[in-house]
Amino acid sequence: MKTRRLFYRLIGLIMGITAALSMDTTTMAGNTGRIESMNAGAAAVLEADVIASLKEDNASGNAENGEGVSQNAAKEDLAEESGENDGGQSGSLVMAKVNNMLNVRAQADESSERVGLMYADCGGKILERADGWTKIKSGDLIGWAKDKYLAFGSEAEQMAAEVGKPMVEVKADALWVRKEPSETAETYAFYTRDDILEVVEDQGEWISVVHEDQVGYVAAAYVTSEFKVDAGETMEVIRKREEEERKAKLRANRGAVRVEAPDEILLAALIQCEAGNQPYEGQLAVGAVVMNRVKSPAYPNTVSGVIYASGQFTPALNGRLAKLLLSGNVKPSCILAAREAIAGETTVGGAMHFRRVGAREGIVIAGHVFW
Repeated sequence: MKTRRLFYRLIGLIMGITAALSMDTTTMAGNTGRIESMNAGAAAVLEADVIASLKEDNASGNAENGEGVSQNAAKEDLAEESGENDGGQSGSLVMAKVNNMLNVRAQADESSERVGLMYADCGGKILERADGWTKIKSGDLIGWAKDKYLAFGSEAEQMAAEVGKPMVEVKADALWVRKEPSETAETYAFYTRDDILEVVEDQGEWISVVHEDQVGYVAAAYVTSEFKVDAGETMEVIRKREEEERKAKLRANRGAVRVEAPDEILLAALIQCEAGNQPYEGQLAVGAVVMNRVKSPAYPNTVSGVIYASGQFTPALNGRLAKLLLSGNVKPSCILAAREAIAGETTVGGAMHFRRVGAREGIVIAGHVFW
């Protein structure tokens, strides 16, 4: 009925314009303003009818197929596709929204070559978006992932805040970590350019950082700050790590000269770096976190894979773990904690993360909170 009524009004408009044009030139010239007024009025009526008809259709939906869509909903859909509503602009944060792992491909196509993996809790920056896919840079990994497995905007920021860490990167050839926020204070050690330290608190001119499970201070003028989340891995890195693990296991099984530390010693060294001055309960908890990740499909399935993948543990990033392994000075309590964690013992259940106390809620043991 609405369509038929609109059609009749269109016919009436055309007939009116035709009649006006049939007038002699003189009359037409004298009535130009009247004709323009008629045309404008007719157009206004027609436009009003069209808008009213559209509003009726959108309110009631198509009676035949029930697919009525409001204009606002259509705009929202368009905005979602273009990335306006999800914070999906180039350069902004994106997080993997998966339970296990996410394939990252060379092109925006499921049949395209897989160039790497992003695990749960991994994040990166948006490079480009197209047709339900997003091109991501996550660490050294660059490629395309499907939007439905990603979090953008405020959702990504919230996820990053839960699993990420504030860090500083050294931008001096040598930088002392001091025991107090003063240039005359005693020092713990020095770090070199590009070394990374976990932040405890930004105090302006000085930043408190974690040094061998102790709190030290570095001058803010010689570091750059960033909020770090786990990064994805390229297939090249994954294959290389798996090959090294395979070779290490073969050497260990045959009793050959050890090139890499066995898993027990590697885990013990990490425990010492992260919780060396914590009570034994806290040391075992750190070991349990690593083993819980090993057992989870969201992470690599070996101790070395978990510790070294994606920059998950700061000591593996800044070289402290390697130095401790080289020295061989691993505490007996940390070795025992590693052994018991590998055997399945835990003081934090299935927790897979930990931070310094105060970072968030969870199971508190001495200076760490576990969740």
